[in-house]
Amino acid sequence: MEMKKRISLELRNRDPAEVAELVVDNCRSSDGEVEGLTDQYKELELLSMVNVGLTSLAKLPSLPKLRKLEVSDNSISGGLDTLAEKCPNLTYLNLSGNKIKELSTVEALQNLKSLQSVELFSCEVTRLEDYRDSVFELLPQVTYLDGYDQDDNEVPDSEGDDDDDDTPGPPGGRDNEDDDDDDDEVSDGEEEEVGLSYLMKEGIQDEEDDDDYVEEEEEEDEDGDEDGAAVQGEKRKRDPEDEGDEDDDEDDE
Repeated sequence: MEMKKRISLELRNRDPAEVAELVVDNCRSSDGEVEGLTDQYKELELLSMVNVGLTSLAKLPSLPKLRKLEVSDNSISGGLDTLAEKCPNLTYLNLSGNKIKELSTVEALQNLKSLQSVELFSCEVTRLEDYRDSVFELLPQVTYLDGYDQDDNEVPDSEGDDDDDDTPGPPGGRDNEDDDDDDDEVSDGEEEEVGLSYLMKEGIQDEEDDDDYVEEEEEEDEDGDEDGAAVQGEKRKRDPEDEGDEDDDEDDE
């Protein structure tokens, strides 16, 4: 896809003056120059044109608020002095994978006074002896070269990737997690309430069963007492008769 068309699609019916970030990686420049960008993109802070076939940055428009420029994997070999005029507030520049061979080409970045981080991975200039020391000497304002400072300390996440600070996290972020925790707590509470209700219900049922069992025992005891009383009554009734029979036997004798 041509760069002009890609930029038009990325606008999504917005006014160019409203665009803060523009990524047009892997499209194609028809003549090796920047196409489709104008001075109207005055609020642009991040511009990424990775692998688009650029050979020059001469036609880059004035972008006074641009802080991060990604132009890796192109065929740029020079003309970097134009950046100080077009992008005076640039803090991060990625030129990795371009055709930069000489330190003199890099020296053109001296006038970018706000420049903090430069990346030149896979450029021929990195094969030169004392490459790192030479670049830090040429560009005293630069803190990080290819991701490391002069003492080989790695660049912090907030450096050389300034847009990360502006990148919002997942909607709700930690709040959603807290909500989930609250939901879990509520669910646990409900389960505890259900469990207690069940146990209480079981306890009540057991007590009712015990009461029924006690009542049955009492009824059985009462029935037993009545049967015993009846037997004793019969005994009492029979005893006098038995005594009368014994008296008759004695008289016969």
